[in-house]
Amino acid sequence: MFEPEFRAPLHTFTDLHTNRARSIDFSRRIAVMAVVNRTKDSFFDSGATFALDRAVEASLAAASHGADWVDIGGVPFSPGPELPWQEEADRVVPVIQAVREASDVILSADTFSAKVADAALRAGANIVNDTTGLSDPDLLSVVAEHGAHIVITHSLAAPRTVFPKPQYDDVVASVRDFLAVRIEWALNEGVAADKILIDPGHDLNKNTLHSLEITRRYAEIAKLGFPGLAAVSNKDFIGEAIGAPKFERQSASIAAATMSVMNGARVVRMHDAKESVKAMRLLEVAMGWREPVMLKHNMGDLNDPADLTPKTDDAAEQDQQEQ
Repeated sequence: MFEPEFRAPLHTFTDLHTNRARSIDFSRRIAVMAVVNRTKDSFFDSGATFALDRAVEASLAAASHGADWVDIGGVPFSPGPELPWQEEADRVVPVIQAVREASDVILSADTFSAKVADAALRAGANIVNDTTGLSDPDLLSVVAEHGAHIVITHSLAAPRTVFPKPQYDDVVASVRDFLAVRIEWALNEGVAADKILIDPGHDLNKNTLHSLEITRRYAEIAKLGFPGLAAVSNKDFIGEAIGAPKFERQSASIAAATMSVMNGARVVRMHDAKESVKAMRLLEVAMGWREPVMLKHNMGDLNDPADLTPKTDDAAEQDQQEQ
């Protein structure tokens, strides 16, 4: 299988968000991508953020909880009827516009449509997150024209169609080869190397054993040399692995994200932004990428517990007087 010689190692991908204040050095930072769907048939929230105000509110809440990135979608990956691109854009673009006016959080449009991607990027999105393996032949030229970022994902089915009983001789090798070819497509279309991210596509045209194998062997995906995304949150492979319904998979989702990061992923796509941010910040400290917020435990003559509980105004004033 042909493998292109990529122009930069992972640690040089430092400018994920070039148009505004944010940048992410993936050699020292794990990006948390929050999920907001304006769909009535989302696999997880079943339309909880379909209303425009709810979608905007959820996006800004995720940003306030420390999410680096919010992914906004108007069409689910799951099989279903085709949605006209204008209707999809009408779902996604107003959210992007409203959030962009209020926040510098990184924004992506979860779409496989070149026309929707163009509208979203014009509205203020930074990234196109295509979960269909570049099914629209015009998408890359749109991304290149805007100088935007793109997430290239492994999946095999045509958009919104069934892919029964997926089989792979070696799922990780197949995914890696698929992504390598599409990375080359993107480079040939003028997408800059430092604008490309990759996603092996947990659960997308894969069964639970395939997705667990990808999680375990994520390092082989990361060796492609591009920042890798792990979209694992609340997915069926987690539910089937532990026998849990979709609203009881939070801790296992964070475990799967952590395992992926330890094997080289640098972006995690999560429904619970607040708890996921805490988990990823701990990983960054544990891996020596950043300093702890404080050092108090066993650092002095007395082992006082570290107290990070927010103080009341009276307590803060008393502390200041004592100092």
